[in-house]
Amino acid sequence: MLTGCTAEVALEQPAPQGAAAEVCTQLVADLPAAVAGQTARDVTGPATGKLTAAWGTPPITLRCGVAEPAALEPTSQCFEVEGVGWFAEPATDGYLFTTIGRTAFVEVGVPSRYAPEADVLVELAPLVREHDPVLQPCV
Repeated sequence: MLTGCTAEVALEQPAPQGAAAEVCTQLVADLPAAVAGQTARDVTGPATGKLTAAWGTPPITLRCGVAEPAALEPTSQCFEVEGVGWFAEPATDGYLFTTIGRTAFVEVGVPSRYAPEADVLVELAPLVREHDPVLQPCV
């Protein structure tokens, strides 16, 4: 992954286990150098770098292998984008999207500057489909 010349982005490093760790290592290794026309940025934080990424200012962020979202319930709506199911939560100045129904939870934070925020998912979905096997599709 290429890095931009802007300041580093601090992200907490997930700690997935087993198959999820393998999925995340492969997925993050294949991430693009740009998302939504924004170049990659360096990421810092505890246990930095292996399973996180960021692009642009304000940063679009990705963390692979996060815990299941606390607000996710069996009745939560699943938004399908390019064959990948996502759970959407409003976040400070944007949205936080987390894959559901797959081996690993992949979390993507998209600031409102990139509205419509779900467009970022269109770019990332092919990599998720390729690396993170579906266990249960959106219904």
